Amino acid sequence: MHNHFEKKTLKALLKKIYKDNHDINSLTQEITDIILNFKNNNKTSRKKNNTYFNDAFLITYPDSISDSNNSPLKTLNHFLNHFNINVNSIHILPFMPSSSDSGFSVIDYTKIDTNFGNWGDLSDLANKYSVMIDLVLNHTSQESEWFKNFQKGSGYGYDYFIEIDNWQGIPQISRPRTSEIFKEFKVNEKNKKVWCTFSHDQIDLNFKNPQVLIEFIKIFIFYLEKNIKKFRLDAIAYIWKEEKTNCINRPESHYIVKVFRLIVDYLDSESILVTETNIPNKENLSYFGNNDEAHWIYNFTLSPLILYTLSNGNSQTLRRWSMTMPPAKHGNSYFNFLASHDGIGLRPLEGYVEGNELNELLTRMESYGGKISYRTSQWGDEIPYEINISLLDSFKGTVNGLDAYIVERFLCAHLIMFSFEGVPAIYIHSLLGTRNNYESIEKGFELRAINRYRWNKKEIFDKLNNPKTINSKIFRKMNKILEIRSQQPAFDPEATQFTLNLGNELFGIWRQDKNKTQSIFCISNVTNRSKTLTLTSINLIEGQKWWDLITENYITDIYGEVALSAYQSMWITNKDSG
Repeated sequence: MHNHFEKKTLKALLKKIYKDNHDINSLTQEITDIILNFKNNNKTSRKKNNTYFNDAFLITYPDSISDSNNSPLKTLNHFLNHFNINVNSIHILPFMPSSSDSGFSVIDYTKIDTNFGNWGDLSDLANKYSVMIDLVLNHTSQESEWFKNFQKGSGYGYDYFIEIDNWQGIPQISRPRTSEIFKEFKVNEKNKKVWCTFSHDQIDLNFKNPQVLIEFIKIFIFYLEKNIKKFRLDAIAYIWKEEKTNCINRPESHYIVKVFRLIVDYLDSESILVTETNIPNKENLSYFGNNDEAHWIYNFTLSPLILYTLSNGNSQTLRRWSMTMPPAKHGNSYFNFLASHDGIGLRPLEGYVEGNELNELLTRMESYGGKISYRTSQWGDEIPYEINISLLDSFKGTVNGLDAYIVERFLCAHLIMFSFEGVPAIYIHSLLGTRNNYESIEKGFELRAINRYRWNKKEIFDKLNNPKTINSKIFRKMNKILEIRSQQPAFDPEATQFTLNLGNELFGIWRQDKNKTQSIFCISNVTNRSKTLTLTSINLIEGQKWWDLITENYITDIYGEVALSAYQSMWITNKDSG
């Protein structure tokens, strides 16, 4: 938080982004005027940005649950209230008018698709929950006004796109897709090629034109006025293109994140920037900067590593990774998740699970009905990029084949994820126990549609109200775990974390709150066999009562042993925070 806008810092950042290609003084003043105008006209008192130990997110599309009698946003609100979901924040995936990619091909950033509801519906949610939305910076729809004006050669936004003539270094470009990167369109009656990182309907924006940055600063402020608190910077690693490079993670991308962070800090809002960079772990961590870029980063490695761990019944790789992860600095946090609207990313496994081990995992996921999406490397090779599968179905079996432990493995995976330092997020289809959506794949939708089922409200309410369904069993257990977690100071994102060495069949971490009053030993059996934990290996302190938050059973002998059944997790604590 800053009392005065750091104009000199902004100027220095713009100089690094645009070099001597633009009038930096004029550009600095234009952006400063936009920021000060918002500050002067918005007198609403905004609290300092804080993260609390009970923060938990639900990730959902606006229409993941639909009801013919109400808008999807109203239906979402009703669902959250009716079942008393134990989250305080919601990531609502794109609700703007769009032409493809389930909302990520945005036509107009300032409108809500009328099929989802209106700003009043979103405001009702934002008054009860902290809402995160997607700021889709890298590209826009070919149906947007900007691109239509580009094709005409005049009008607002006509110069926001990248024209390709004799681009140098095409083979070096690293991409998350296998489609042709350039698409030819009619522009002023002539054929011109434009850049399309993700699909031919999603046209990349040209941030070398500073007006594009200014445009998104205005859009960002528009969302602040709508009481949006948190922003997922979608595909931020790809926004800067430079000839003869792989066009990913360019320094300018980081400087642009720093510009948005500078704005957020000055406006003294509750706003949080979250970078979405599905890339190797070391590169992902770089988006924290020096606590001057993202507040939070998506912890992409956690999801595929936990899947690999439980699929193999061996915690060695997860433990090795956990031991090397740096604690986030004050004000920063990891955004932990197992599933989302996208697939399970594979790039974060680089350096951890590769070669035959990775191929065996992919073959296993395909046998469970999953699909594999590919990307094009900078050398032109097609490489597995992500696993497209419902998270529940990914836990159907292990290296030893199918078994009856799908629910136990699924819950164990979440208990491990919930234990880690950071802010946890759960995808709505994990909470609801949704299975693979083969119907959408058969209809020709993208492979990611396998995990994007749209529930009818009556259908899912009936299932959740029936205690015999797998949906109800998962939902009630997951919601209870979220409730328990929300009451523990030792799960504060900034609480101490230490990885325990308990052998390869158990996985454990120790958490301690900032006041050093509560410890939680988070222990999980990652195998399908009963395992014994020798309590002296975790050093429970004498003179304190210890008990398991999950089963509510007390530890009667701190020098004894406890048995963990297949995929059982224990949260052994010395403090009753309920």
